[in-house]
Amino acid sequence: MRTRLVWILLFLGPALAALLIFLVIPIFASFVLSVTDFDVYALADWSRARFVGLSNFQELLSDPLFWRSLLNTLYCLIVAMPLTVAISLGVAMLINREKTRFKGLFRVIYFLPFVTNTVAIAVVWSWILNMHYGLLNWFLGLFGISGPNWLGDPTFAMSSIIMLVVWKAIGYNMILFISGLQNIPDFLYEAAELDGASGWQKFVHITIPMLRPTMLFVTTMMLIGYLQLFEEPYMLTDGGPLNSTLSVVLYLYRQGFRFFELGYASALAVALFLIIITITLIRMRLSKQVS
Repeated sequence: MRTRLVWILLFLGPALAALLIFLVIPIFASFVLSVTDFDVYALADWSRARFVGLSNFQELLSDPLFWRSLLNTLYCLIVAMPLTVAISLGVAMLINREKTRFKGLFRVIYFLPFVTNTVAIAVVWSWILNMHYGLLNWFLGLFGISGPNWLGDPTFAMSSIIMLVVWKAIGYNMILFISGLQNIPDFLYEAAELDGASGWQKFVHITIPMLRPTMLFVTTMMLIGYLQLFEEPYMLTDGGPLNSTLSVVLYLYRQGFRFFELGYASALAVALFLIIITITLIRMRLSKQVS
């Protein structure tokens, strides 16, 4: 028994140590820092950090930039998540068809954006969305349409970020939906065809209900991911113009690593953590009620 315990600790030890160092301790430290005024002076001398209680959270509630960043993040979530689900499911159903040729090639093409470095993708998209020589405005110009300043106009900047976010997430969710589609028994569709069901009826009454576990996982992961929106607005717009693409995580980054207000940044992190937990629990509760 003791030998078995030693082997278990030997194999699990490195993973548990990494989890403790890079996840558990930072989370605990973030909660501790959120109730202090830890700033650039405290970096050199930790004794300068004072306990301030909930004042960081009180300041947070009256901070217009926090509410602006939260609204931007929720707007991205509300728009991007249904688009990602619809497009990913549609592509998965097309690729999963028996007569589809080059299935493996299409899967690689659609999955490639997900595994490509976000910095490289952002450089390419900044060129595509460029107002003067961008590929998108050039294409619109073929139809006599004068393309807008996609990244410099507050009206279109967030939409541009959402386009990139959705495009990047399609491949991963497509793979998950393909896995779910392949687990649906064929006899259900055969029985529906014998009863004279149309393609739409089979989709609504068979495909969607049978994909409920996959849909739960996909939407939950997207909720968590989109609420942590950071790389895309950071690389393309840096939160501008006029804070129209400022996300909560990007605002947190500014406060913590530009202004070194680490206590306030930690309060932002705790607030975002609570928001993610709350929305995720609501999503789980709704799924149980539907089922």
